[in-house]
Amino acid sequence: MHAALWIVALAAIILLAGVLYQWIGGLRDRQRYAEPGRWVTIGNGARLYLLEMGAGAPTVLFEAGFGATHLNWRAIQESIAQYACAASYDRCGLGWSSRSRTARTPGNIAHELHQMLHRAGVKPPFILVGHSFGGLVVRRYALLYPNEVAGVVLIDPMRCDEWPPLDPAKQSQLDLGCRLIRFAIPVASCGLARLLVSLLFCRASHISDQIVGAAGAHKRHVLTRIKTEVRKMPRKVWPAVAAHWSRPGFYAGIRSHILSIPQTVTEMDGAGPIREIPVTVLTPSNAAPLSQQHLDRIGDNARQVIARKSEHWIHLDEPELVIDSIRSTMAAAVAEAAVAD
Repeated sequence: MHAALWIVALAAIILLAGVLYQWIGGLRDRQRYAEPGRWVTIGNGARLYLLEMGAGAPTVLFEAGFGATHLNWRAIQESIAQYACAASYDRCGLGWSSRSRTARTPGNIAHELHQMLHRAGVKPPFILVGHSFGGLVVRRYALLYPNEVAGVVLIDPMRCDEWPPLDPAKQSQLDLGCRLIRFAIPVASCGLARLLVSLLFCRASHISDQIVGAAGAHKRHVLTRIKTEVRKMPRKVWPAVAAHWSRPGFYAGIRSHILSIPQTVTEMDGAGPIREIPVTVLTPSNAAPLSQQHLDRIGDNARQVIARKSEHWIHLDEPELVIDSIRSTMAAAVAEAAVAD
């Protein structure tokens, strides 16, 4: 009986220590890594984290992919900022932004983004750059606020026909993702995720390899992909990425995005084309090129570029191709503005 009580007491102490470790670590992370940007209040108590670099018009605005944050754009944003204003941010539920209070659909996110830009004093016109799920968000933004958009660059945008409800076979993947994340939230709350993610991204690579090897087949695939893609990013952002992945709110935010995928697909499958705005779509070599019919559904002035050296994360595999596409879109926008004047 006494032994059992000692075990329970020890477990409680360890759990409390883990929670304290996570709380202190979260405070230190914000002080260390969030300083370059600022928070913009958009109403209902929500705050979005915004990072701006450079100056000039039009402003290039980056929208990250599913589960990613402003850190995903750091190398490209720094390059673009040498000759233009470049802005990236974290959607509600991700990175340094507050938790999400609405379904994570492109329409809701575009509305929040519009509020943030207005309240932050970031002036249009915008060149919108979106990766994967972020591609749907910038498409929706261009449809809702066309007078603010001078051009759009879509980096392997999410294809609605590959997800529920258009492809019901993928529902099991979404259900599995929600189950895994439901487990990850308490793991992060007690500090264990902080320890594991720190090892995975930043410190002992041989220990992280053992962690990956010990995981089940599905988890091993996910961890290996995460590790590979993050290491394509500038090394200086790795600790900040680890900080994001250590937060319980991060996993809750991803879960909100997963739960909203069917609603997102329904919304965007019924969306009309972007009118009279140049759109560049970058497609990786390991994906089937979009048909002309598909491009016409995206925009009436859409063109496709094949990224022959890339997989899904084109901006990490071929950043120069993305930068060239942005610069070409900016040049076209500036020329069109000059003609209009």
